[in-house]
Amino acid sequence: MALLDDIAVKLAQDTFAQARATGDEALIDDVSKSLGATSNTLQEAYLTAIRYLRAEARARDVLVKRAAKG
Repeated sequence: MALLDDIAVKLAQDTFAQARATGDEALIDDVSKSLGATSNTLQEAYLTAIRYLRAEARARDVLVKRAAKG
């Protein structure tokens, strides 16, 4: 369902950005628990989006480090 994915991705992007900006990684879990209390399907889509964002962030860190080495 497109709406489900759109909501999950937007929520994950916003939460991930705030967690990185504040250093509050618990925020990601808190939002997940809140979603799980009402919609397990949305919670799973959100967690999948969070995993993608974390993987992208790690990959970009590798690229930056590699570029810095010259």
